[in-house]
Amino acid sequence: MQPRIETLDKLKAHVFKTLSAHYQSLDNCKYADLRLGISEFKSASSENGQSKDVTDDYDASFSVRVIAGEMSSWGFYGQSLGRNDLKIKKITSLIITAINTAYERAIANAKKKSEFKKKADSLTEVRLAKIKVCQDTVPADFEIDPQKIPLHKVLKTSMDVSRQMKELDPSVLYTATGIRTGITRELFCSSEGANIDQSLPLTQGVVYVSAQNGESSPEVCYDYIGDLRGWEIIEGKNCYNLSFLDFALERTKETIELSDAEFLKTSKGEVVVVTDPHFNTLLVHEIVGHPTESDRILKMETAYAGRSWLYKSRDENQLENRIASPLVNAFSDPTVMGYGYYKYDAEGTPARRIDVIKDGILKTFLNGRENAAILGHEPNGSMRATTSAMVPIVRMTNTAFGPGKKNPKSIIKEVKDGYYIVSHRIPSISESRENFRISAKKVYKIENGKLVKLYRGGGIMANSKEFLMSVDAVGNDFKMFPIPNCGKGQPMQIMRVGNGGPTLRGKARLAGC
Repeated sequence: MQPRIETLDKLKAHVFKTLSAHYQSLDNCKYADLRLGISEFKSASSENGQSKDVTDDYDASFSVRVIAGEMSSWGFYGQSLGRNDLKIKKITSLIITAINTAYERAIANAKKKSEFKKKADSLTEVRLAKIKVCQDTVPADFEIDPQKIPLHKVLKTSMDVSRQMKELDPSVLYTATGIRTGITRELFCSSEGANIDQSLPLTQGVVYVSAQNGESSPEVCYDYIGDLRGWEIIEGKNCYNLSFLDFALERTKETIELSDAEFLKTSKGEVVVVTDPHFNTLLVHEIVGHPTESDRILKMETAYAGRSWLYKSRDENQLENRIASPLVNAFSDPTVMGYGYYKYDAEGTPARRIDVIKDGILKTFLNGRENAAILGHEPNGSMRATTSAMVPIVRMTNTAFGPGKKNPKSIIKEVKDGYYIVSHRIPSISESRENFRISAKKVYKIENGKLVKLYRGGGIMANSKEFLMSVDAVGNDFKMFPIPNCGKGQPMQIMRVGNGGPTLRGKARLAGC
């Protein structure tokens, strides 16, 4: 029998006591924290109405971070857990071993850092910015409990949706669906006295469809709904206000329509573009979200994933400078519902809204406690990890362009000659994210305020700052959408984040096939 998240009820107090007691026995150990988590979930996938995969499973893991040594350094240890590990005697042994291992690694790192300090003055001791130390229990918030959804219902729903997509029209070549629902619960405790028990539900549905009209090239669509909620997401309480079935059928109809559309051609120069909220979901993710993560700012990700166009050095950066039109605002807020929701991050820092861009001015960066101390900023609780076994890193949360006051229909109506860019597909971003090329699902030609022709296979490209500076209209149609597969870190961590915004109007080049 698999362990359920309730297993942690018996371990909660004991885990905190074990960490506190053993931490104090270690010489020159300055800080320690521990995360212990269990995820239980049901999932099913289907192809063309037939069952492909079904799962009723769990994942359990834990990790320990330690700061120790004369020249304070990090040490980390993490591992997955099996059913027999989640017993008091066994978990006590594992925690002590983990603390000892992380401590030894911290001491070794501190010694090496001291040796290299003579050659590299930039090496410093690890310092953590101060935060409010919390003790709290955060229950999972849902209307329909994921734990009570029968596995056969998850499978049947997936199969029914895939089948109805396939039967919609003879032009549909292939359909696939996937559904996942469950709850993750994680304990966090630290040598500072933090003791947090946080549970988050998750439900998502994924669709894939391909269609071909006559001799034209096949058109494909991959899209998803999801939120940190219960089964109500599948029944229609999501950002689209559509049931999973209606969402899937709508995407299928769009794919059929696009399969007969002309391919977009690249423009010679800039044109007026109106970008819809779904397209801006990926745009804000790539040119605002990632570039404002402080580990990228501090070049901790340079070798693997690049740097940031917002921060070249302490003396040359965009903080408190204008990087966008006065109409542009952007924020990151884990306190509102979306894939980036939580009450406490993976360091126990309370979540709060962060205004990243205010009236076109860059105001701050997303950070963890160490990066906040380096930059001299206040910690804003942006540290997360894919599982409890992985080291926390700085991640965007619910990161979005802020709403404006203009009706989106009037934004289009005011365009004499331009293009309407609808829904995102794939990004291509430069090393410091100062340039972007993002493809769209659909592009419409605008003539005299009307949509006159549909194109496929295109998108837009621009310099990030130049595009943001060109924005001359912002809609009041703000929406937050899920991004289920944001990759970052080494080793790679896949994280769910929320992104979105309203309709924007600016200038960019068309990127065609």
